[in-house]
Amino acid sequence: MIKSVHLGEEIVITTKNKIGLLAEVAMLLASEGINVEAAQGHEEGDTAKLMLVTNANIRIISELRKRGYTSVEETEVVVVDIENKPGAIKVIATELGKNEIDIKYHYVTSCSCGGSSRMILQTNDNENAIAVLSNYI
Repeated sequence: MIKSVHLGEEIVITTKNKIGLLAEVAMLLASEGINVEAAQGHEEGDTAKLMLVTNANIRIISELRKRGYTSVEETEVVVVDIENKPGAIKVIATELGKNEIDIKYHYVTSCSCGGSSRMILQTNDNENAIAVLSNYI
């Protein structure tokens, strides 16, 4: 069920929450020709947090800062490509739990057309998570 697993970098943008924020960031990404491989966003009161895995993090971080986004960071994450079928997430969650690896947060991209899904994980031990999940490739 797991096709690949590796360490990756996620961009975390923390900014004032406002209507149109996602559109603004998406337009910037598109204008720079940067592909989003996974995305998650949520509000925390007056603050918005966008988490993105892209094909050109360094370039987009520079552009975001030029445009006034002051809180832009890269965070280490585990990137797991999985089959898009029932039980795939269960395998990941179960094996990490058995190995005392705490999942701090996760999000999944998928397509109802089948094929692959991508799961992004932040854990208390990303290196060990990769080692554990690599056994299921």
